[in-house]
This record gives sequence, structure tokens and C-alpha cells, in this order.
Amino acid sequence: MTRPYAEVIGDPIAQSKSPAIHNFWLEKLGIDAEYRACHVRSDELADYLLARREDLDWRGCNVTMPHKQAVIPLLGRIDPPADAIGAVNTILPSGDSALAGTNTDAAGFLEPLAKDLAQTHYFRMARIIGTGGAARAIIAALAGHGFTLVVAGRDPVKARALLDELAPGGEHHAIDLAHFADPTDFPFDGREGCLDLVINASLLGMTGQPPLVFDWSHTPPGAIAYDIVTAPLETPLLQTARASGHRTIDGLSMLIGQAAAAFEKFFGEAPPRQHDAELRTLLTS
Repeated sequence: MTRPYAEVIGDPIAQSKSPAIHNFWLEKLGIDAEYRACHVRSDELADYLLARREDLDWRGCNVTMPHKQAVIPLLGRIDPPADAIGAVNTILPSGDSALAGTNTDAAGFLEPLAKDLAQTHYFRMARIIGTGGAARAIIAALAGHGFTLVVAGRDPVKARALLDELAPGGEHHAIDLAHFADPTDFPFDGREGCLDLVINASLLGMTGQPPLVFDWSHTPPGAIAYDIVTAPLETPLLQTARASGHRTIDGLSMLIGQAAAAFEKFFGEAPPRQHDAELRTLLTS
């Protein structure tokens, strides 16, 4: 006997925490369904989607690296905000065997910043490291909240193209990633009334990847360090930020936030967020 299911696809996928998150919520709510991880390589995407379109038990899937842009031409419809972001992290059946793509990364990213964004600032700046699918969502999200953006990547031309596409018209900057590695003697002012973010939207610092080298002299006092990497959860970037006196936000914050938005689309109920502390303990044990 089968039962409804959703899943996450990617390459690799074994490291994904999404099954633990969604199955935790399903159990708490008593919903008879499951959430799986499915390893799908790039050359298997079309066949995967074709098979799932015909599966009446399939409620959709989350999409992780490296497929967030590759799936777009394979879908029947791209819904907001994925159409503006240019990356899909959630695919849903939409009737008549068609599939629709959307994006919950932007909402998930902004969730732990809600109190900060509710305040009034005379200047907001975000330094975003990375130029992949997650960076696209973050750039689009922050551009809509009045941030001046500095996007750093190994290829500044690609960073510039992202800004021109996703945040046109602003006084934003694209730079080489190496810019942040060396100390600077820039004389920051007191920065009262400002909101400054440093965001790692790359794979740097993830288990098995090179570390992200970032010198905190590039940020003013009071800047917030936000690393979307979840393995390890306590990344070198967050460790050095905390040692320098900065507030930190770890990758589980965005992961749980984007999962919550997707869960409701898959299973028709809001997840029980009152259990977030228990969920975090589960994910870090």
C-alpha cells in the first residue's frame, strides 16, 4: 500500500537534512505521508520529472544543488518568485500532468532577519559571497528591502551580471572573492542606525570544500554574519565572526524557514514551528 510522499533531489544528496525536517513535522502532525531523498544526476533530470508526473502519490520535490536552474526548461510553468529569481527550489504537480516550479529560498533566508527588517535604517549593506542558485534568491530578496549589495565571486563578471539581472538600478558592486581575504584599514564610522550583513551563499566552508577566508576588518562593528552552510553548522566564518564580536545566523535558520514554506505546499498544513528547538536538537545530534 502506497502513501503520499515528497522528496528532495540533488547531486550529491546524502548530506541533506530535509528528510529529517519534513518527517519530524509529519510525525508531529500525525500526517500519513513521508519525505525522501532521491539522488538525481544532471543527465537524469528529465526522466525523473517524467516519471513523477505520472505518480499520483507524489506531492512534489525540493531541488538542491546543482539543479536549481537546470530544471527550469523542463517545467510547464514557473511561478513567482522563482520567475524573478531565475532559480527553482520547489516543484509541484499542477494538474494535467504538468509541473510548476517556485522558490521558497528567499522567504526562508529572510525569516531570521524579520525583526531587523522591521526597523528603520538610514543605510543597509549586504556583502554576499557566491554566485549560484542560493545567491540569486538572496540577491533578489535583499534588493527588495533597500540594501546596497556587494557580490563577491571567483568571477566578478558573473557577479556583475547577477546584479544587473536581479537588482537593476541600484548602486551595487561586484568584486573578486579575494578582496575580502586580506585586512583593510578602512575607517568605519559608528554605523548607528545601519544594518550590515555578511552572507556566505557559497559552498566554501562546507565539509569537503575549501574554507572561506574572510577578514572581519572589512565590516563595521555590529555587522551580522549569516552562513547558509549546514554541514558543519558551526562554520569557520561563524567562528571568526563570533570571536570578532559579531552576531551570527547559522544555515539551519534558512533551511528550516524554506522547508516550512515548502511543507505547506506539499502537505496542505503549516508545520508546527513551536517545536523548532526540538527540531534543531534533532538535526545537530
